[in-house]
Parts: sequence; structure tokens; C-alpha cells
Amino acid sequence: MAVLYFDCASGLAGDMLLGALLDLGVPLNAIEEPLRAIGLGNTFSINAGESSSFGMRGLRVSVQELETPPPCRHWRDIKKMIAEATWSKDLRNNVLRVFELLAEAEAFVHGNSVEEVHFHEIGAIDSLVDVVGVCAAIEYLAPARVLSAVPPAGSGNVETSHGILPVPVPAVLELARRNGIRLMSDPQSSLGELTTPTGLALMAILAESFGLPSSFGIQRIGIGLGHRNFNRPNLLRVYELDDLSLTPVDGEKVGLSWQPLVVQEAWIDDSTPEDLTIFIDQLKKAGAIDVACHPIQMKKSRIGISVTALVKPEDASSLRLIWLSRGLTIGLRERFNGRWALPRRIGFCPTSFGNIKVKQTRRPDGQLTIKPEHSELLRISKECSCSIDDIKLEIFENANHFAAEGEWEF
Repeated sequence: MAVLYFDCASGLAGDMLLGALLDLGVPLNAIEEPLRAIGLGNTFSINAGESSSFGMRGLRVSVQELETPPPCRHWRDIKKMIAEATWSKDLRNNVLRVFELLAEAEAFVHGNSVEEVHFHEIGAIDSLVDVVGVCAAIEYLAPARVLSAVPPAGSGNVETSHGILPVPVPAVLELARRNGIRLMSDPQSSLGELTTPTGLALMAILAESFGLPSSFGIQRIGIGLGHRNFNRPNLLRVYELDDLSLTPVDGEKVGLSWQPLVVQEAWIDDSTPEDLTIFIDQLKKAGAIDVACHPIQMKKSRIGISVTALVKPEDASSLRLIWLSRGLTIGLRERFNGRWALPRRIGFCPTSFGNIKVKQTRRPDGQLTIKPEHSELLRISKECSCSIDDIKLEIFENANHFAAEGEWEF
């Protein structure tokens, strides 16, 4: 399966992503059909045609709104429309996650509730076309991985429905902060908005990581042109690659994937160990990646427990409600963080004890290592009355016979 790499060093916007994917070979119908499925077929028209920017060819996409006057949609209405769409589960989830990021960023910037965010703040009908279209195009291509260059910050000012705003606009800054995405600053770049909220939200959800490919083979190239005029070509390129390793821009080792995280934490001094056990289990079941606790000394010399949860940014809102609705704390600290992760997959090793479930990891130098699941070791140790060390020894001796049961994940 191919890998898609989005070279967005010159700009990152939804229409540019859509143009590049269409230029790569995605049929227009693959984009229009999901929009017709949610009743938007008569509300817009898409014009995708060959054009040029500073003598460089590409595909420029224009979306014409056919609704007069255009309705004022709220995020709650859009969410209901997408949730009820007869799409595949992956397409529905990706589109929802992109709009959730946009809505949460806009709500924070404007001091509104997420449900009351007006749709014009996240781009009207052209934003729906861009987001649904790009996600549908990715589903059509079904790449093994999606990677992106570090987006440009841009500079200067831009005129918006809220007046003249500095670049990067507040929503772009908030999206970058929430998702741990670096922005590339170039003093020599053109003045203006190079990265839009819609473009950044799409890459935040679709891209596995941001960085420069160190080596790769190119199968196809798609080029999407932007609408703004700068002092250089305004384009975004997508490469369909056959193989590559990823080198993050800060020099970290090859093969690592950067994952944005939210750290949620509270100090608790008035709950029993039984209550805390139930609470921690609720956090994990609700999607927390991991939960840890340790004793601390709080005010008035009371001994308390610090509870810390690692959370995916898209799960932070629902987990926040669990913290504050269970009665264990009246406040919650949050900070945005991240982690570097190695690719891993689940499988099994054949042994004289039977097939034993293990996790295989690919190290930065390409070496493959395995680690048995502790629950498996305990089970076999009890069943066979043998030591865990003996079981481990046989597993490692049979590591070359590892059989994967799933795809690589980060």
C-alpha cells in the first residue's frame, strides 16, 4: 500500500488539499457522492480545473454556494447531519473529528460554547465540501500512512468576518497548540495567511506525523493551487510514495511518530482507596491511555493522592466530564503535551505451551523486538506449573516465528 506525503511548505488550505488529491487521480464523484448522501447536492457546485501560479501548473478548486441566502448553521446541526450520514464508519469519524477540532478551537477563541459555534466561523458550505471531500478522497485512495510537512506559519494580517486579524489567525494557533503541531516560520516567506484553520484541522486528524521524509520513491504527484496571489507559486503537492522512512525535523531518530496528548490531573484527599479504584477504572474505560497515582502532601499537612491521566486530545472533553461529575474533585488541571511512539503490532509466537500473545515493536534502526503480554505469562505459568522465566526463554527462542494478527499501529 502506498504512502501519501503532503508537501505543504508553501501553504495549507482545504481547497488546496482537495485540488491536489483530485490532481492525483481521485474522481470528482468520490467527493460529491458523500455530500449528496447528506442532502447537500443542490447547495453547491465544484469547479476543478487546470490553472497555473507563477507558471507552475496545478488544479484549482472553486466551490460556488447555491443557497440564497445561505443558512446560518450551528455546529450542533452539522454534528447531527454527519452523525446520521450513511457513510462508512471511518469517513464519518474522520469528518466528525475534523469539525470537532475546528468547533472547539473557534469556541475557545471566541469564548462561546462549542455547540453554539456558528458555521460561518468554520467556513460555510465550502468548508463542508473541503472537509468531507478530503476525507472521502483519503478513503478512496486507502493509503497505508498519511504524512505531512510542517505547515507554514505565514505572517502579516488577513481580513476575516471578525475584522483584520494577525497571521497566524487565532484559530490556527489554538489548533496547533491543542494538537502539538509545530508551525514553520520563514522571514522570507510571503506576507499573508498560508495555513488556514480547515487545512490544519484536516492534517491534524489525517496525518500520522509531521516531518521530512529522508528517502522515498515517488509514484505519482498531485498539485493543488491556492486562490491568493503571493510573490511565488501558491501550491500544495501530494506525493504518492512507495516506501519511506520519516525523519522528524528536530533530528529525532527515524521511525518515531509524534502523538499529541492532554495531561489531566487532580489532587484528591477525601476519597477512599475503593472510590479511587472505581474512578480510575472509569477513566480507562472512557478512553484514557493510562492513569497513574502517587501520594502527596497537601495543605494543612494532609496526605492526598495525585491522579494523572494521559488522554488523546479528541477524548479530553468527555473525560473532563467524568473527572468533574464523580464528586472526587472540584477542579482539574490540564496541560498539552505529547510523546514519541514506535510502531507496534499484536501477534503470537508458537511455543510448546501453545500460541502465546506478544507485542512486536520496530526500533529506529529497523530491529524487531517482541514482548509477551504479562497476563499470558501468568496464565500459562499457573496452567503448566512452570516459571515465567522459562516461558519467556522459549518465546524469545521462537521470536523469528512471530505471526502478526493486526496492522502496524502507533
